[in-house]
Amino acid sequence: MQPWIIIPAHNEDKNIVSVVKKVKSFTKNIVVVDDGSSDKTFEVASKEKIVVLKHIINLGKGAALKTGCDYAMKKGAEVLIAIDADGQHDPEMIPIFLKKLENNDIVFGYRKFDRNMPFVLKLGNFIIGSVVRILYGIKLHDTQGGYRAFTSKAYRKIRWKAQDYSMESEMITNVAKHKLKYSEIPIKTIYANKYKGTTVLDGIKIVIDMFLWKVKR
Repeated sequence: MQPWIIIPAHNEDKNIVSVVKKVKSFTKNIVVVDDGSSDKTFEVASKEKIVVLKHIINLGKGAALKTGCDYAMKKGAEVLIAIDADGQHDPEMIPIFLKKLENNDIVFGYRKFDRNMPFVLKLGNFIIGSVVRILYGIKLHDTQGGYRAFTSKAYRKIRWKAQDYSMESEMITNVAKHKLKYSEIPIKTIYANKYKGTTVLDGIKIVIDMFLWKVKR
């Protein structure tokens, strides 16, 4: 059983080909979703003989990942793995995710909180992680890591509505809601010189969203 690797991408024409080539060593089922890029992400990815979907405008990481996952589900995917397009995640970890997923519904990759991690990530993870633990009873080392694997059955239950970076937290709240079995594995992480990801404002919105989700549910 080959997993489906979903790679949301926005302005990653410098990194996407390298990421795709590494992923090809583990599966032929690769879906890149170009989320309204203004560079050549779509063009260079399309040359790799994989599925490349495109949003005409930039909708956000949550929307892009959902587009890719929905496509894979229609094609009969049984296992889905989300990987970032910027080269931050090491595809060599794919077999480890698959092994861990044998006894779980979803597996979260967590980054090392060392000096290489930007301070904004450390602070944001501490705050959001505390809120997740208090409100939903789920304790994770890294609530904002994008490297995750889940079964198709789990995806139907965790499928998120958020279009932005709140998606990663909404996924966790849905794991709690449906009492899914989860686990974590440490991952290698390479941070680019120019940080792209959750900002302080994103973090504030995520915390507010989690309180709102709790009230609505």
